[in-house]
Amino acid sequence: MKEIRMESDCLGCSLANKRVDAQIVYEDDRVTCLLDIAPLHEGHVLILPKQHYHDLDELDEVTAAAVMKTSQQIAKGLKALFQPDGITIIQNNGSFNDLTHYHMHVFPRYQADGFTWVEPLETTNAAGRLPETRDKLVHVLSEACG
Repeated sequence: MKEIRMESDCLGCSLANKRVDAQIVYEDDRVTCLLDIAPLHEGHVLILPKQHYHDLDELDEVTAAAVMKTSQQIAKGLKALFQPDGITIIQNNGSFNDLTHYHMHVFPRYQADGFTWVEPLETTNAAGRLPETRDKLVHVLSEACG
């Protein structure tokens, strides 16, 4: 693996590279997995790349694959240990990334646990423009992805 690029003032880099104490549950040469300090449920894990990235679209293919493979391993472990009704995986980008370092949340879920997806008020008629939106995305993705 190439040299790890870290940001000196990034808490995520410090956590992923063990410069700050954390409850680490798994690590390899690409990622570190630790318990969230404000867990939604027992076993709430964060997966952080050791190299600094802010958003999902910045990850190189090898790191992205490592994150996904690790999320599967963590999910299996959470299922075995806690017997949840399901697993939720969430990742926030841009200004919603409060750690300013890419991280994926993986946590067990239970019926009636109170966690919910709250949809914003519909003010843009996005549902009424599905074909138009599809055409725009197909065009942008064909240019971006070749």
